[in-house]
Amino acid sequence: MSSARPQVPLTIAGSDPSGGAGLQADLKVFLRLGFSGAAVPTAWTVQGPSGLKQIKPLSGRDVKAQLDALLADMRPCAVKVGMLPSAEVVRAVARALHPLAAKKIPIVVDPVLRSSSGRRVLPKDDVAIFMRQLVPLATILTPNIDEAAELSGMSVDHVRSDTEAVIRELLRAGARNVLIKGGHLSGKESVDILGTRREYVMFSLPRIAQRKQVHGTGCALSSAIAALLGKKMKLDDAVEMAKQYVHAAIEGAKSVGRGSRMLDYLASPEESEFELPEMPTD
Repeated sequence: MSSARPQVPLTIAGSDPSGGAGLQADLKVFLRLGFSGAAVPTAWTVQGPSGLKQIKPLSGRDVKAQLDALLADMRPCAVKVGMLPSAEVVRAVARALHPLAAKKIPIVVDPVLRSSSGRRVLPKDDVAIFMRQLVPLATILTPNIDEAAELSGMSVDHVRSDTEAVIRELLRAGARNVLIKGGHLSGKESVDILGTRREYVMFSLPRIAQRKQVHGTGCALSSAIAALLGKKMKLDDAVEMAKQYVHAAIEGAKSVGRGSRMLDYLASPEESEFELPEMPTD
């Protein structure tokens, strides 16, 4: 019997009681991809499928205490960072992750600036702290169109018309790689663009017609990328497989209440060319 410890991915994100997004969704993705994950909440939310009603941020001290206890006892194989509700929490998370970044542990930062309903999550005045302290630790930054515009200081139209220039700006801010998600654009194809310091890669899949909004797609994509990087996949392969997984999860999305539909977290891409690597161990 092997004494090797199983590898564990970590999500640092807000708690969504509906299970459709946030750390609950991240843990579902981790499990689907072969991991039993760990989770540190940064905020409690009051919400259901019909929408977000309230955000109750945890203090930076509370988040630090959770991370200190967890990281004293384990070393994650990958980290996904989602909702951070204040500069205080950004600083606590950045301090905790700095040693992991130095050890080349993959860190996926999903910059949740607003909820899907438009409610502000990270105050505007705190975005500069986020850019200065957390973005340089990111193996990959995964903004949508609106988030990329705010983080780069450019307009949404500029992101649409010259995505590569926006990626270059975010790379200059310190992120090692940037994936701009195109799911909020119109058109027959859903196109995401990955920018590295060497190249740009486009990932395109047919857009799925939706009668109702699907909740949690950004959370699922970023946590899937983190899990696959934790399995030692190359970055472009991890992004492509994560996109295929989320595409299948959107296709299987179902209504669980009166509002947004929930992703099918048990989905499996039918025509994926990838096979999951074996589970790594210490």
